Amino acid sequence: MRSDAMKKGLEKAPHRSLFKACGYTNEEINRPMIGIVNSANEIIPGHVHLDKIVESVKKGVLMAGGTPIEFGVIGICDGIAMNHDGMKYSLPSREVIADSIECECMGHPFDGLVFVPNCDKIIPGMLMASARLNVPSIFISGGPMLAGNYKGVKTDLVKGMFEGVGKVKAGDMTQKELDELEDVACPGCGSCAGMFTANSMNCITEALGMGLPGNGTIPAVYAERLRLAKYAGMEILKIVEKDIKPRDIMTMKAFENAITVDMAFGGSSNTALHLLAVANEAGIEIDIKKFDIISKMTRYICSLSPGGPHFLEDLYFAGGIPALLKVLAENNRLHPECKTVTGKNIGDIVKEASVKNTEVIRSWDKAYRKEGGLAILYGNIATGGAVVKQSAVAPDMMQHTGPAKVFDSEQETIKAIMGGKVKKGDVIVVRYEGPKGGPGMQEMLSLTAAVAGMKIKDVALITDGRFSGGTKGASIGHICPEAADGGPLAVVRDGDLIEMDIPKRLLNVKLSDKELKARLASWKKPKPKITTGYLARYARMVTPSNQGAIFRKNFE
Repeated sequence: MRSDAMKKGLEKAPHRSLFKACGYTNEEINRPMIGIVNSANEIIPGHVHLDKIVESVKKGVLMAGGTPIEFGVIGICDGIAMNHDGMKYSLPSREVIADSIECECMGHPFDGLVFVPNCDKIIPGMLMASARLNVPSIFISGGPMLAGNYKGVKTDLVKGMFEGVGKVKAGDMTQKELDELEDVACPGCGSCAGMFTANSMNCITEALGMGLPGNGTIPAVYAERLRLAKYAGMEILKIVEKDIKPRDIMTMKAFENAITVDMAFGGSSNTALHLLAVANEAGIEIDIKKFDIISKMTRYICSLSPGGPHFLEDLYFAGGIPALLKVLAENNRLHPECKTVTGKNIGDIVKEASVKNTEVIRSWDKAYRKEGGLAILYGNIATGGAVVKQSAVAPDMMQHTGPAKVFDSEQETIKAIMGGKVKKGDVIVVRYEGPKGGPGMQEMLSLTAAVAGMKIKDVALITDGRFSGGTKGASIGHICPEAADGGPLAVVRDGDLIEMDIPKRLLNVKLSDKELKARLASWKKPKPKITTGYLARYARMVTPSNQGAIFRKNFE
């Protein structure tokens, strides 16, 4: 066993003594040792209940003859971190999570690992760690939050609260109504109820083969979630015995399956960062263009909040990810031979699945759109690409040309929007918010939700930062190269015409090459916003967004 390195032999007597100091018996020490990676805390709604999930995992490990050993990792709530300096730390926390798990699991060589995440950066951080360590692993998330209900209408954090702020400002909602909504929009524990980043990544983990069926969709408060956690605890011992490792599962074809599912349910634009980062750890090189190639081959058959009418609980009742996989498999859009942590392959899981609601999971012929959820745009201000969640863009905004309203930070932008300085037809440009420039590549849900809530018509927003999975509308992020790297976005001026054409995959500023080069020649790089601490190191080490915003491997 891998754990023999810390417990077997004469010279490990002191080590065994330390285990006994924790209360472990000889019998427990001699069994396979399973690390339980717990991200529970008391500030993220998706994580406040993970102690109960972990207790169930431990019971499963014990039933299967292993010894569960729990340790903790950090987690940031993107909703609470939104629209202040805290959001600069959200994406960078992904690397801290991966690195800290590596430290823990190399210092203590467990035989297998059960990862218990639930929210935005914790899931990819853990997937990165599992791929890097390549120790037999399984994932069991905390599950999605149930939708809220206000005046008989289902709602969630985005449709309710973030857009509600804009509605109050526009006079379409009273402060009293917003206060009432505040009490019911997020009714309890779980990852926020729409197909935002957390639920996108939990569903993708299942499609990738690293979670049991149901991992992405069983509601957090259902007893079925606890039963699944017990099965995950039991399953890890089988995986250890068979020596099935993450890189055996996370192959190129598995990532193609995951991206296909992502396109079919219109997942968060952040998946274009996280899947690149996880694949990199698995030793697989994926070009961001692959997202667009797969999107053009995949139909948008599942429309969940923020772009659609349904919520995660609806997808659960419709048959979950296995049912979605079934529709894709029937239309030859999957690699059925890909392995999963169940011991079965994707094809086996599909055979056992059925679609129980054809409005939530539509047939191929009745798809909402004939392309997938994301599109990758290119042009003279996005030579390295840009990402848009096209499934959440209104049909009349798929092509738009308008004057630029340029801002050098998210804070400047929200003041302008709330102050009525953004008008119909404008293209809001937010720059110096990329991985280096931010630093940390902030999410900008407050901006897009304010525009939606205030009903400012025909407005697009482009940025070298990123968007929440809850963003809807003509919001184009991840513009690469970013402004802080001297990308053309840095020299766009107020009034310049910005042209976006999502069907043609174009994003341009209407300037001649000569004018653009002249402006870039006179551009001066601004001083870093942060010069000390983790974010200063992060800004020096991070790669561009089209490479996943991971740490550079070569520092020479």
